[in-house]
Amino acid sequence: MAVTSTRASSKPLIEKRSIDYIPEAERHGRLLSQFTLWMGANLQITAIVTGALAVVLGGDVFWLLIGLLIGQLLGGGVMALHAAQGPKLGLPQMISSRVQFGVYGAAIPIVLVCLMYLGFTATGTVLSGQALGQLFGVSDSVGILIFASVIVLVTVLGYRVIHFIGRVASVIGVIAFVYLFARLISQTDVGALLQIRHFSWSGFLLAVSLAASWQIAFGPYVADYSRYLPSKTSSVKTFFAAGAGSVIGAQVAMILGVFAAASANGQFAGHEVAYIVGLGGTGATAALLYFSIAFGKVTISTLNSYGSFMCIATIISGFRGHLNVTRLQRLVFVLVIVGAATLIALLGQHSFLGAFKSFILFLLAFFTPWSAINLVDYYCITRERYDVPALADPNGRYGRWNALGISVYVFGVLVQLPFIATKFYTGPLVAAMGGVDISWIIGLVVPAALYYVVAKKWHSAVPDQLILPIEQDTVDAQPSRAGRIQAV
Repeated sequence: MAVTSTRASSKPLIEKRSIDYIPEAERHGRLLSQFTLWMGANLQITAIVTGALAVVLGGDVFWLLIGLLIGQLLGGGVMALHAAQGPKLGLPQMISSRVQFGVYGAAIPIVLVCLMYLGFTATGTVLSGQALGQLFGVSDSVGILIFASVIVLVTVLGYRVIHFIGRVASVIGVIAFVYLFARLISQTDVGALLQIRHFSWSGFLLAVSLAASWQIAFGPYVADYSRYLPSKTSSVKTFFAAGAGSVIGAQVAMILGVFAAASANGQFAGHEVAYIVGLGGTGATAALLYFSIAFGKVTISTLNSYGSFMCIATIISGFRGHLNVTRLQRLVFVLVIVGAATLIALLGQHSFLGAFKSFILFLLAFFTPWSAINLVDYYCITRERYDVPALADPNGRYGRWNALGISVYVFGVLVQLPFIATKFYTGPLVAAMGGVDISWIIGLVVPAALYYVVAKKWHSAVPDQLILPIEQDTVDAQPSRAGRIQAV
């Protein structure tokens, strides 16, 4: 514990690394920080709106709550399996995709993940703009610009500041949610709402899909925030720390959203932030709640912006080789990312709720197959035996393009098309499913099974053990073994 504290205190406030492998000497942090980070990321207004969507789009409270919990557990398990990769590999999540797709080929899912980050950042900025607009007595558009400025600052500072804000957001979030729940219960007959138990498969599956998609969406970047943990950190403990924080935080927020929407008599949609704050009161209390909503969104919006930065750097480094990102370059990347998200937020703020539902269900079609392939490869095929230095070498073990991984990925996207139900596209089998989008289930199960079968036969050579970049202190201590890699 003392060593960890010493390491942490010696690190600069501004993160100096980007997509680099994190040497052991720079590892720091505790599992508790994973729990608080992901709890803080989920105890926020967008999660409340996601829970409310299940009511707004049709459904009874009792079965919606059960469906949401099932979705949290299913999606949270997928998310936490990705989190456990961070301490072992010491790398951002999407770089590991080069094992399955090739050094160049990994750009395919990464580009789509970047679009996902952009959408989530934009939708979160809309709600935060509403809160700041009410707090400071300005328009929602000005609130959006204020919030975007804060996100730029925190994202540029990087890893340590993000975790610190996550801890603070967890505390503020717990206090705000306890208060809002108390007020909601005092104003609403919750027992009567729970007594309405008209089960319908469409409403139930919608709740499962909303919660699962919420959790699975964290998969492409969850390891970005566990990669600084010491490599000896237990994978099982990392799994439960990140997963429990995310599942508990999201379920609490979505429960509040369900009860709020069910008691709103149609007043929730279009006035999401104002209605939630109205549950708590007016005056100073309302001001504090608006602040807590905006601060709660700082964590997740920063995660999205930071993840976008990582993805862009990963794409560039794949085609250019090793990439050293200067602080100025980091600032430029972040400004472009947040600027684009802010523009989308300003243009789409008045049609938020419907667009958000379509967005979170549609984006799953493009990264659930990636998640399935990555997890099956890591845990079942290579069994954590990656050649990390080769991830930066197009001529190395993993090559430029991996036809096997790319083919399974494309098939995994296409096989979902009959089951997708969004404003952008509705598949021919959606009507038979009661109008519910279950494409995420197909997108996880089918590519996972297919990749397991074909990779068992045709996967490229797997190292005998995990191979990490050799660290300088190891070279100094063992000059006879100086070289490119060390086996662990």
